[in-house]
Amino acid sequence: MIHAAAAAGALLRVAVVGLLVLGLALPPLAAALRPLRERVASAGAAASSGSWADEHAFFKRDDNDVSPYSWNITGTYKGTWTFAGATNGSSRFLEFVTSKGDSVLELLSTPTKISGVHYVQGTITFHDVIDNAHDRGPAQIRLEGVYIWPFRQLRMVANSGADGEPLQEEDYFLSNPYHLLRIFSSQVFQDSSEEKNRRKNSLTYDMEKHCNIEIAAKVVQVSSNQNEGEHEKYRLEGLMESPAVDDDGECFSSILLNATSLNVEAYYNKAVNYTLMVTFISFLQVLLLIRQMEHSNTQSGAAKVSILMIGQQAIMDAYLCLLHLTAGILVESLFNAFATAAFFKFVVFSIFEMRYLLAIWKASRPLNSGEGWEVMRRELSVLYSRFYGILLGGILLMYELHNFLRPLLFLMYSFWIPQIVTNVIRDTRKPLHPQYILGMTATRVAIPLYIFGCPSNFMRIEPDKKWCIAVTVFMGIQAAVLLLQHYLGSRCFIPRQILPEKYCYHRKVEDSTNQPIDCVICMTTIDLTQRTSEYMVAPCEHIFHSGCLQRWMDIKMECPTCRRSLPPA
Repeated sequence: MIHAAAAAGALLRVAVVGLLVLGLALPPLAAALRPLRERVASAGAAASSGSWADEHAFFKRDDNDVSPYSWNITGTYKGTWTFAGATNGSSRFLEFVTSKGDSVLELLSTPTKISGVHYVQGTITFHDVIDNAHDRGPAQIRLEGVYIWPFRQLRMVANSGADGEPLQEEDYFLSNPYHLLRIFSSQVFQDSSEEKNRRKNSLTYDMEKHCNIEIAAKVVQVSSNQNEGEHEKYRLEGLMESPAVDDDGECFSSILLNATSLNVEAYYNKAVNYTLMVTFISFLQVLLLIRQMEHSNTQSGAAKVSILMIGQQAIMDAYLCLLHLTAGILVESLFNAFATAAFFKFVVFSIFEMRYLLAIWKASRPLNSGEGWEVMRRELSVLYSRFYGILLGGILLMYELHNFLRPLLFLMYSFWIPQIVTNVIRDTRKPLHPQYILGMTATRVAIPLYIFGCPSNFMRIEPDKKWCIAVTVFMGIQAAVLLLQHYLGSRCFIPRQILPEKYCYHRKVEDSTNQPIDCVICMTTIDLTQRTSEYMVAPCEHIFHSGCLQRWMDIKMECPTCRRSLPPA
């Protein structure tokens, strides 16, 4: 079956090349192409495409460059489409929302046995075009034809292959980052399964049954800017017509195409720069995590940190690691760059965040530390199984709810909220370092702002300014609340009327014995005649200097004298 399909494809290529070359060689068929150029001239478009009005100039051969390899037109062409005549619109399948719009051509050129002739396959996508009956979004049509490089002449017709059949040559489409990253981004960020089915069945069958889609174009090489280096840039100017099969008018009005080849190297550079940004952000996050771990290096300090907050950030970094690794696998030429970014994300979540997660878990269970290794191992198994279960469950959830991926991302960036709630419930003092709060907020929001906010991002995702502003404001509010809790107290924004009664360490002590009382922490005498803010009285009636007991409570929340648990200060 595979050999039969390959033979059929080869036969189709030879037939298309032969027929189109004969069409260029035989006077009757060549004369049949003249209405294309005459129609452009009669429509008043000769000024914008003068090469079509002058047949001699169109067929003029450039003797300075006769190498077929220097005229490989394989690539992606992005430009605009406009109507050639006064009558704009469609009488059959398409509804043109505007009189002009954007178009993208992706061409794959393969040399043939005929000298100077290249077999060309590709697709053309029209934006601002919808199906009259089903509202199917951008129209995409598969094409095939020939390119005669001595005359810079391109002739293409609609591909008559079955829908979904792979192209004869897939190497370019499997290695072009511009093409593959567009597919990757549409699958991950935008397109739903229904949209994919609509696009798959959009125009192929109906258009090929009732319309003869023809493209006549000229592809010329243009000079590149200095900042583009030695990249060969091509300009495509042509006309697309679609007469009906039964000679009953036209399927849609004649369309002028004007497109310029894209520098794929620029997309390589953008992708590499993005991975460098991710790597630098990951390095900064490692430094911030180290700073925070030093800030809460005691058992009491680690117990103040929310395990949900660290776990949510670890899951986010795990997803980013998998996402970058998948992108590197899809685009083989960019594998090293994306694998490097994925490796640094793997280091962040698997080494530092998981280690910090374990430290917080151990600090919140001080009594279990002496119950034996079997109990510790069992609880560790529960901890890791919950983490990786949530990780895998989140992947399945995002796959099922990929139409609502942006709201899901918005929820993922609420990782500061568990810490805010923990601070209010426990009335903890300074659990997070301010540098960690500000640094993590800035580095976490950098990647979504690039993907959804940069107008020229390499993922080809349309900017969503409202979503970016909403995420930035949301993250800023969370960080501001944490900083207020750090400097003004964990319950500074909670009305006092609804707060529970709090134990007062600075209460007056009546000294009836007139004997000096020593602080067991610093071993110096406590002057009870001074202000009550100079000393603190524990619920067990033991007295200490205020600074001594506060430093002690940063390490252990128990009385230094009798080991009784202490309430938050």
